Amino acid sequence: MKIIVHSSLAFSLVNFRGALLAALVAEGHEVTATAPDRDARVEEELARIGVGFIQVPMARASLSPLTDLRTLAAYIGLMLRQRPDVVIAYTQKPIIYGGIAARLAGIGSYYVIMSGLGFVFSPAGAARPALRRCVSLLYRQAISRARAVFVFNSDDRAEMLRHRIIGPHHKVVQIPGSGVDTDHFIARPLPEPPRTVLMIARLMRDKGVREFVESARLVKRLFPEARFRILGRVEEDNPTAIGREELARWAEEGVVELLPETRDVRAHLAEAAIFALPSYYREGLPRTILEALATGRPVVTTALPGCRDAIVEGVTGLLVPPCDPVALADAIMRLLRDPERLAAMSLAARRAAEEKYDVRLVNRMLIDAMELSRRDGETDSPAGSITSPVSSAIFASSGAVLATSREGRPDA
Repeated sequence: MKIIVHSSLAFSLVNFRGALLAALVAEGHEVTATAPDRDARVEEELARIGVGFIQVPMARASLSPLTDLRTLAAYIGLMLRQRPDVVIAYTQKPIIYGGIAARLAGIGSYYVIMSGLGFVFSPAGAARPALRRCVSLLYRQAISRARAVFVFNSDDRAEMLRHRIIGPHHKVVQIPGSGVDTDHFIARPLPEPPRTVLMIARLMRDKGVREFVESARLVKRLFPEARFRILGRVEEDNPTAIGREELARWAEEGVVELLPETRDVRAHLAEAAIFALPSYYREGLPRTILEALATGRPVVTTALPGCRDAIVEGVTGLLVPPCDPVALADAIMRLLRDPERLAAMSLAARRAAEEKYDVRLVNRMLIDAMELSRRDGETDSPAGSITSPVSSAIFASSGAVLATSREGRPDA
């Protein structure tokens, strides 16, 4: 089959979806990926695994209707030229405009990987109800004929129903995030004191960056030797972006260390004893948490959708209320005070990554759910339902079908 996968960032194609793309090629499909930016290293890696690449214009953070219409037109033209059998999209604009384009071009098999509802549906987005209604309407049009919607946490289906993005008939399948390559992110021994607390995230207010910094100030009063590091990309076009001047003040104060952006975070995870992500963004299931678990790092994160789904409280990490630097600092200090507990949680974190979040398991779930496996046979219109024994066994152990059928009965 000919498959097109839409993304909003070229690097994400190899960082988040590389293993899935390779698995689809291994199943005998002709796979093409799209992104709005060009990245020579990404395109080289895609070519190595047998995936084509096409650039599609898109302004990721723009709210301009004219700019977005240009993206839609480009997607429609691409669909008409390529005539794919299957279209898969992830992140907001590719899902919306890729889905609408697939409908207009008559592409019958469209799948959505909803890796998180994003800023508009976060607490910060509540202040812009008109924008939320507009995005909900666009999502509704895009997803109306999707064969399946894959979500990363147990809350997104209810949220999408509440905003009428989907209806009760839609098939919604929960999967354990994007998965993590446990051969690439290997277990590393906890470093000796002084301990380092690491945060990896885009530098936005609703990722909890300011709360992390304030918690560092509080922890350092009792543990002055503790180190706090932030690794992330400045999101200058995002409405909740942390400005460069504020970052410079933090660095000058010395309360946190700002690490340069990198494409390989493994060394930084290995140097940390605790991973923290105090996000109150509308997460799907943060990949950074999975990478930390695979490295054997206990996670302190918020008790919110997405973040809490990845953590077994008191076993692989600790959950804290959002927007509460005092609670965050207290959780971090509880781990700093108890080396034995820290070590036990490190082992449990790695075990969780291997047993639940391994990328090979996640990709098998996706491929089986879309009936794109060789054993499903080549068909012109792959069915959206999940009925094979293999699929049933996998979903019973590692995922869940959350949607109901068209008659309103639970699928599983």
